[in-house]
Amino acid sequence: MTLIRPTAEAADASGAARRQATRRAVAVLALVAAAALIPLLGPSAALTDTGEAAAPATGGIALLRTVLFAALCVPAGELFVARLARRVPGAPRAEAPRSWAAYAAAAGFVVALGLASVVATGNLLPRRLSDMDVGGLYQTRDGRLALLEVNAFAVAWLCARSRRPAAQVWPLAAVALAEALRAHPATEHGTPVGSALTLVHVTCAALWAGGLLHVLRLLAGWRATPDITKGPGAEGSSPAGAALLGLYARVAAVLFAAITATGVWSALRRMPPGTVVDQLTSTAYGRTLLAKVLLVAVVAVLALWARLRLRRAGDPIGACSPARAEVVALGMVVAVSGLLTALPLPIRW
Repeated sequence: MTLIRPTAEAADASGAARRQATRRAVAVLALVAAAALIPLLGPSAALTDTGEAAAPATGGIALLRTVLFAALCVPAGELFVARLARRVPGAPRAEAPRSWAAYAAAAGFVVALGLASVVATGNLLPRRLSDMDVGGLYQTRDGRLALLEVNAFAVAWLCARSRRPAAQVWPLAAVALAEALRAHPATEHGTPVGSALTLVHVTCAALWAGGLLHVLRLLAGWRATPDITKGPGAEGSSPAGAALLGLYARVAAVLFAAITATGVWSALRRMPPGTVVDQLTSTAYGRTLLAKVLLVAVVAVLALWARLRLRRAGDPIGACSPARAEVVALGMVVAVSGLLTALPLPIRW
């Protein structure tokens, strides 16, 4: 009887763990599907009663850009948090969670190819291979930037699979730079300033969103590591986990300040101060920007909530719930950002 009871308890625990993992997987899939609906269905809602015409295949292009931004966030966050974790004293010597960088780079490569094919077809979704002018990509600024992103993700994949994954920082920086240049055509007034603002904005956002995701994954691995100083079965990651979350929170506060400053400055360059209020409700770009601002405000509240719970309890487990909600909200921000890049630019009155 003494041998049967532990076996039954172990089986029950294993079954409960599997059910919990299944519920989490279903929740993740549901959230991904919900996030995908934002760029796919967002254009029709944003353009309603604005008098603006959407470009062809706006929803598809917005979805591709959403995946591209996510593919940039994941490896950037892993590199960022790995550097922070090395500064945490007494961090558990557990094996790091399996890297998602290679998968993200592969996804980024595929969507970058898709976006390059759109550029090769004259900013239309290609229906046949004959519709694309691949050679023409080298002759236009947008085409060269699209090819740069394709090649950068290919190099990032090779770096992620190599013995020096930290080398991904260079191709990822190239993707961020290409996005900053693409968002501001050469004909735009003050192109260097606009591109610099977008570069800082995209880089900080990628570190913030991807970093928090990897922090939560790392803490989950640390909690599973027993602390031999506290006896069998004791979890020893609380001090190290609290230190990592606190360190990330301090850096994230700086990232949030940079994102806010560059975002406001970029918005005022797109929409002159005297027209902001009207355009936030009367244009598709303004409505989507307003939705993004509200989501970022929710993210900021969740981040503050997690920080307060961590400070009061000193245990990262208590701060994980608002931090997980923050990751979900940041995913929504990424989706809205992808939609924002595909909508007509605001009117300069």
